[in-house]
Amino acid sequence: MAKVSTSQKVRCGWARNDLAVEYHDHEWGVPVHDDRLLFEFLILEGAQAGLSWDTILKKRPHYRKVFDQFNAKKIAKYDDKKVEALLADPGIVRNRLKVGSTISNAQAFLKVQKEFGSFDAYLWQFVGGTPIQNKWRRMKDVPATTAESDAMSRDLKRRGFRFVGSTICYALMQAVGMVNDHTTDCFRYKQLGGKSAKR
Repeated sequence: MAKVSTSQKVRCGWARNDLAVEYHDHEWGVPVHDDRLLFEFLILEGAQAGLSWDTILKKRPHYRKVFDQFNAKKIAKYDDKKVEALLADPGIVRNRLKVGSTISNAQAFLKVQKEFGSFDAYLWQFVGGTPIQNKWRRMKDVPATTAESDAMSRDLKRRGFRFVGSTICYALMQAVGMVNDHTTDCFRYKQLGGKSAKR
């Protein structure tokens, strides 16, 4: 169910606090074609595995600070000393595998950029370059994975990316607007190209 906020706007039911509402209203589902921001979301969605997205949103400003604004060229060169400093930082998710994957993912990201011209061109091919407009009436109807996220996950893993299971890939697709998964009664649904229809 979508919820009604104090401003009387109907939103997706997961937007339950100020930080989540801000993210929901201005970022979630908005098509992203900037490579740096796509890389940021890829890393943050991986960091979120097993945790709540609210936790990641709270840590996001600090992530940007300690991960050089998600500059993949810089992250790809992080050494053991940098890794240990990150693992000692309470402002991020201190998981050695997740921190390590950020570095290896940056290296894989740079290879994809070189091959495809941009990470944007690579990623958006999985939806044919155009956002998929879904028609979910309730959040419980929204899937955790799709054929597209399965394909993306397989290909990312083949290219050396880690923390890119299909569920993480679908969350990434939702975040960067590759799919419009706002519920049909949410005020953002039509703003992002959704058309009223029963499902």
